Amino acid sequence: MADGNCLISNEWICGEYVRTRGQELTDATLEHIGITLASVAIGLLVAFPLALLARRWRSVAGPVLGLTTILYTVPSLAMFSLLLPVFGVSAAVVITGLVLYSLTILVRNIMAGLASVPEEAREAARGMGYGPLRLLFGVELPLALPALMAGLRITTVSTVSLTTVGAIIGYGGLGNLIYEGMRSFFKAEVLTASVLCVALAVVADLLLLGLQRLLTPWARKSRKGTT
Repeated sequence: MADGNCLISNEWICGEYVRTRGQELTDATLEHIGITLASVAIGLLVAFPLALLARRWRSVAGPVLGLTTILYTVPSLAMFSLLLPVFGVSAAVVITGLVLYSLTILVRNIMAGLASVPEEAREAARGMGYGPLRLLFGVELPLALPALMAGLRITTVSTVSLTTVGAIIGYGGLGNLIYEGMRSFFKAEVLTASVLCVALAVVADLLLLGLQRLLTPWARKSRKGTT
């Protein structure tokens, strides 16, 4: 069948759709990336001090972990609906919801990473005159990076997926196209946007994996030494 006729016959795979709707696909992809990046970045900025507080005061750990777990169990449709009266119909609704979802994974992984740091490393750093901040950023965080990056990868991939739900208020990136395509049963629109969404998740995960290997060269050497 001629490529130009695939729109008329409503085919799933249609090069003509990609050609004629290129700008629409680009705009939706950029919006999707922007919402994802903002949500993950803000989530990390919020999760980091929460994890430090939970580690410093054990009485805080239970409530922090409990609250973030409860937030994660709230269905996304309900979450966005609850945030609408606060932020109105805007991207802030989606970003805030995604930030709240990210906390349970990020807080737990940051705490797990910091807990995995050998006490001997801390004692050696203190013996060299390291203060609390220098110890945290110079010793503990670098050693905790594998766990932290694992949480960041999981959070990023799940955020790419959950961003599509923002289509219910018109700020879902590629989810807008998926939603519109399903409503009108426009096959090419649904499949193309879905494939792009999956591709974004895969690319984001690979980029973060590459960053993790770049930041933790000792981990690669350790794995090679055991083989």
